[in-house]
Amino acid sequence: MTVSLLSRRMRRALMAPLTRTLGLSQLGLSLLTVAATAGVVSAQGTGGKPTVAVMYFTNGALANNADYAPLSKGLAEMLITELAANTNIRVVERDRLQALLEEQNLGASGRVEKETAAKIGKTLGALHMLMGSFVIDPKERMRMDVRAINTETSELEYAATVSGKADNMLELLAQLGAKLNAGLKLPAVPAGVQEGAAVGAKGPNQLKSMMLLSRALEQQDRKNNTQAIALYKESLAANPDNARAKTLLASLERGTKD
Repeated sequence: MTVSLLSRRMRRALMAPLTRTLGLSQLGLSLLTVAATAGVVSAQGTGGKPTVAVMYFTNGALANNADYAPLSKGLAEMLITELAANTNIRVVERDRLQALLEEQNLGASGRVEKETAAKIGKTLGALHMLMGSFVIDPKERMRMDVRAINTETSELEYAATVSGKADNMLELLAQLGAKLNAGLKLPAVPAGVQEGAAVGAKGPNQLKSMMLLSRALEQQDRKNNTQAIALYKESLAANPDNARAKTLLASLERGTKD
């Protein structure tokens, strides 16, 4: 008898009493739960890199609220980019969040309760789930707030706020990334990594560039790649230092994703 055949027979023998006790449907659910739990443990690891995921920001603009709606995705994309500059942690890519939100039929930029966010984070294999919101007033002053939820306990573990001019948006995101690294006690950023370099925090026209990038992300999610490419180019024309816009444009133009 081969080892594989013996292994299959042993599995059937072990599963038989469970099938009789639980019923097939309940057994299937139990096995899926075990598999999902195993996946989370594997993704987080016991001695591996801490994993962080970022939800889309909640739009709290005080004027022209609908106009600022695309920033929900754009700010999340840029915070992911800034955090990912710390190669000692793992940051879930926005594409994975987008796919999960579509699969679960959840609003991409709507308000999500922390328990739901924790479940989403756990599904993505993240220990820390970041939930952000932003406010822009009629004078284009901006505040960003982020809460970090522990996906194992659904409890708030850290909160951070930054504020300033909306046209310094990328600089504010860089500050936010630094606060989150420190507040969550994540591994130190490697030597030589400059705060804000990943997002082009010193460039001009940051608000305009980010609005265009955010609209490009929306078009890309809708598979309107031609429109997305045009918007990424406009974003770069407004702020040539927008490093993430460069990467997303190049990736889309060659038909791959970074």
